Amino acid sequence: MTYTKLKLGQSIGIIGGGQLGKMMAQSAQRMGFKVNILDPDPTCPARFVSHQFIESPYNDIDGLRRLSDISDCITYEFENINAETLKAICAVNHVPQGYETVGILQNRLSEKEAIASSGAIVVPYRKVDSQAALDQAIQDLSYPIVLKTIFGGYDGKGQLVLTSEAQLEEAYGMVENAVLVAEQMIELDREISITASRNLQGEICYFPVQENEHRNQILFKTTVQHTHPYTEQAIAEVEKIISAIHFVGTFTVEFFIDKAGQLYVNEIAPRPHNSGHYSIEACDYSQFDTHILSVIGYPLPKQITLHEPAVMYNLLGQDLDAMERYFPEHPEWHVHVYGKAVRKENRKMGHITLLLDDKADTYYPIYEEMMK
Repeated sequence: MTYTKLKLGQSIGIIGGGQLGKMMAQSAQRMGFKVNILDPDPTCPARFVSHQFIESPYNDIDGLRRLSDISDCITYEFENINAETLKAICAVNHVPQGYETVGILQNRLSEKEAIASSGAIVVPYRKVDSQAALDQAIQDLSYPIVLKTIFGGYDGKGQLVLTSEAQLEEAYGMVENAVLVAEQMIELDREISITASRNLQGEICYFPVQENEHRNQILFKTTVQHTHPYTEQAIAEVEKIISAIHFVGTFTVEFFIDKAGQLYVNEIAPRPHNSGHYSIEACDYSQFDTHILSVIGYPLPKQITLHEPAVMYNLLGQDLDAMERYFPEHPEWHVHVYGKAVRKENRKMGHITLLLDDKADTYYPIYEEMMK
């Protein structure tokens, strides 16, 4: 497979100017590359670390062409770009990730179908596009089930946990307005994820398995250790997936583990992921470093080294005041504030990484008391 290898000083165009785009840009600039950002928000975090900024909707073809005109390759920070619009840019510029993967993964139904067809294990599911289909899904899967819209939705948005007939009216209302996926609700023991990067040459590197805790369906914390009992199994599932779906750059596969110890693929993010942020301080390469190396055509490290066990906590809008109170007393905290202009409850405004080095008993109570 042919690929383009960027030279120092050339430009990377990033579609999306949120925190992921900002951290991609910072890695790229440290390596000697220029960065151009496209985002509809003139106050987005990545604007202030870009060489050139284009204020434009993500799916506006004219804006994307302007980004293409000033960039030597194109990447993106999220998967909700219209695949057909991205396809048009692929025809005129080097987009290492292509458009096909975005088209598959931005639709929950086609994502599950692709994962299942790869041989990886997914939670039993059904397509729901009518009241009759919902009734059949309930019969097949039994209560409780989780209904999810197939487009959009993150951090628990666009979802309904259906536990009894008492909620059917609400569920029927969802079906009237959207195609849904119904998933069997498993007895969850824990959630993990694994982040990997792959370049066009086919090299791949894996980050440590990440243990994730969610609160109100938003990632609360991620913990990593030097070893994890599910590492080999998680990597084996990822290898099935990448044999069926085209990946370039950093991506993360999220897993459920039930009470019986069965591992299920939950979903895939085809870009750097919230649960991989700890890698900035805790590893010899961050997930953003390896993403940039992948899209510019450079070799990847053969192995990612975790310097120390670590925990990463999200900072939501309601957490920032408490963080400012506590931070001066804790220089060991690695604080990242993304620079979003508007602070909202439950909006991800930053994160904190703590390098544990066997001090978890000291760190956890202090920080979790702050987060109450």
